[in-house]
Amino acid sequence: MLVSSRATAVSSAAPHRFLTHSVNNFNCISSSLSLPTSFGSSSLINDDRRQKKINTTVGWSNRMDKKKISVVTCATASVAAQPLENADALIDSVETFIFDCDGVIWKGDSLIEGVPETLELLRSKGKRLVFVTNNSTKSRKQYGKKFESLGLSINEEEIFASSFAAAAYLQSIDFPKDKKIYVIGEEGILIELELAGFSYLGGPEDGGKKIELKPGYMMEHDKDVGAVVVGFDRYFNYYKVQYGTLCVRENPGCLFLATNRDAVTHLTDAQEWAGGGSMVGALVGSTQREPVVVGKPSTFMMDYLANKFSITKSQICMVGDRLDTDILFGQNGGCKTLLVLSGVTSLSMLQNPNNSIQPDFYTNKISDFLSLKAANV
Repeated sequence: MLVSSRATAVSSAAPHRFLTHSVNNFNCISSSLSLPTSFGSSSLINDDRRQKKINTTVGWSNRMDKKKISVVTCATASVAAQPLENADALIDSVETFIFDCDGVIWKGDSLIEGVPETLELLRSKGKRLVFVTNNSTKSRKQYGKKFESLGLSINEEEIFASSFAAAAYLQSIDFPKDKKIYVIGEEGILIELELAGFSYLGGPEDGGKKIELKPGYMMEHDKDVGAVVVGFDRYFNYYKVQYGTLCVRENPGCLFLATNRDAVTHLTDAQEWAGGGSMVGALVGSTQREPVVVGKPSTFMMDYLANKFSITKSQICMVGDRLDTDILFGQNGGCKTLLVLSGVTSLSMLQNPNNSIQPDFYTNKISDFLSLKAANV
């Protein structure tokens, strides 16, 4: 078994199925995204009038070159997930629970049964609760209002959306404040970028723009765009695809960031809808570039949370409904993992022989903490 130098030691009775590496650690098999080594071009370097900007950019580029984000890890011998039978044992074994939102806390605008009582139980036991979502359409403050509308009292500091992760990532690499960010996404990303002090363009206001294709027409784009951020976008159109493509392909060193690559999402509780991965896929196809993913299952948000709250990752249980984002996110971070069957993943999907992603435990919904606790009293 390959073991990361930062992987948490575990007993042979409870082996981790997936292992990961962190920044600049290649002891484990994984897929990392290297960031550009340069932002400028040789023509810019020869321009004395812009030398000051180049010096700033080089410093930023060097910092970026040291950062890698682990996105997908490879499985060792899979051990089948166990049904959760002793909720108290799991609760007592960790300090923090990280919950996905869509499919775990709610579906669309409907609260999943038993959620308030379950969160109250965990808080009464002194557990830290954190809520992480790949949905970038809202800011943290807006998600706080959604929790409130569903009757849940959640502090804004406990909420981490991929919209916030995009802004936090750009801050972590010292993205130049004189560069702009083109957004293919919704209001949540714009709000978080503005709060972080970044300049942006695009977003919902480009949703109504059209391209008039006629002989000799060439679309102009802003040469000062240094990053394109793509998230879920209900106003997605060809104008945005072309504009983002031009920025990534023609602006030297332009970053390509994705809030997530989820195939589907829960816009309503009636069916699944095409997710942010469909928007990201369009840019992947047109630019022939892979994005830096800041949402689940990349390690960026997990590292950010661990540092912010001074959490030991082995003392975290990640609870989610998706194998390839939530559970992999937890496994990439060296956490315990619990799959709930109240969202995207069914029991048959989990137990499919072709599925190599196995959580530590699975259960129907998080309110099973209540019934399983009662059953063991």
